[in-house]
Amino acid sequence: MSWLQVIALSVVQGLTEFLPISSSGHLAIVSRLFFDGDAGASFTAVSQLGTEAAVLVYFARDIARIARAWFRGLFAPAHRDDVDYRMGWYVIIGTIPIGVIGFVFRDTIRSEARNLWLIATAMLVFSAVIAAAEYFSRQNRHAGQLTWRDGLLVGLAQCLALVPGVSRSGATISAGLFLGMDRPLAARFGFLLAIPAVFASGLFSLPDAFHPVLEGMSATGVQLLVSVLITFVVGYAAIAWLLRFLAHHAMYWFVGYRVALSLVVLGLLSAGVVAPA
Repeated sequence: MSWLQVIALSVVQGLTEFLPISSSGHLAIVSRLFFDGDAGASFTAVSQLGTEAAVLVYFARDIARIARAWFRGLFAPAHRDDVDYRMGWYVIIGTIPIGVIGFVFRDTIRSEARNLWLIATAMLVFSAVIAAAEYFSRQNRHAGQLTWRDGLLVGLAQCLALVPGVSRSGATISAGLFLGMDRPLAARFGFLLAIPAVFASGLFSLPDAFHPVLEGMSATGVQLLVSVLITFVVGYAAIAWLLRFLAHHAMYWFVGYRVALSLVVLGLLSAGVVAPA
């Protein structure tokens, strides 16, 4: 990979990872349109280490509080009514589905799933899901009302993000809205839920990012390090902006953007301007 590719794709990753518009889909689209190739699922997974580090820093107090409550409740039953103790379990429960499905279908995710026809179609179809979640959501449940069932259902929704074009945050926020959570809570829970899965995926993909076997362009260690640093800085800013935005605005703005982009990509594919794979 050239340095221009590394910097451009890292900025795209940082900007789009937390917005409900699909970072993996954007990386595939941008790399095909402007760099005549696919950065690959491995580079995507490794660059996500930076954005997840941004989540760790941004939510450091929340994560520390949840971890303390979880360990305290683990050994002291009297503390198991603590909301943070239960939240720790919800994150663990919600991580299991994507861990299993991601491992089983890892080769398909890195190859066939990165076809631009599939990405653009997934982006278009899932726009309707996000719009429906926004339209039908009650937004009357707070963190203390969540149960293990909510953690499992949002975790299952997170599995949809294994298809480029769906969006991890789009899937988890939509699931949260369908379950009655308000937008900020759905976003925060989705971000916390993503941490274990994305870090595991990024570390697992490190060898393939250096020497991709199934797909993508290779990158040097220095390039990967720079990518992680860029995605960390840009991703941190994106988290702060999105949480403020969702407190006062609906997700229809993102739906409109997704629909427009998917139609443009489908048009370019139909005209033969860009290759699907």
